[in-house]
Amino acid sequence: MKRYVIDTGVLMLFFAGDERVRPYFEEIDRGAAVGLISCANLAEFYYKVCETLGKDVAELRCYRLLASRMEVIPLDRELALEAGRLKCHHRKLSLADCIALALAKAEGAVLLTTDRELAKVREVSVRLFEV
Repeated sequence: MKRYVIDTGVLMLFFAGDERVRPYFEEIDRGAAVGLISCANLAEFYYKVCETLGKDVAELRCYRLLASRMEVIPLDRELALEAGRLKCHHRKLSLADCIALALAKAEGAVLLTTDRELAKVREVSVRLFEV
C-alpha cells in the first residue's frame, strides 16, 4: 500500500483547497494509501494556522486531521536520532523537515512537501508542490 508523509506546507495547501494535493488526501480517506504526519509537523501546522487565522481555526483544523485516517506519529528515540543525523547532513533543512524526512525514510513513504530544499534530498522519494 502506498504511504505518504505529509509536511506542514502540504497541510496548508490542503486546507486552502489546493487541487494539486486533493487526490493524495482522497486516496488516504478511501483507505487506498496511508497518510502519516509527524507530531512536529502537526505542531508546526497548528502554530502557523494560529498565527494567521487564530486559535479556534487552528484547533478545528488539527482536530479534523486527528479525526481523519491520518496517522500522527510521535517522536520516539529512533526517529529523533535519525532526524538529528539528517539535520547534521542537511543543515539548510529545519528540524521539523528532518523529522518528516526521517519518518518517510523509516516508513518507505513518499514525502509530500512544499519545501524546495527538502525536495533535493536523495534519501527518499519526494513530491514537490511549488508555492
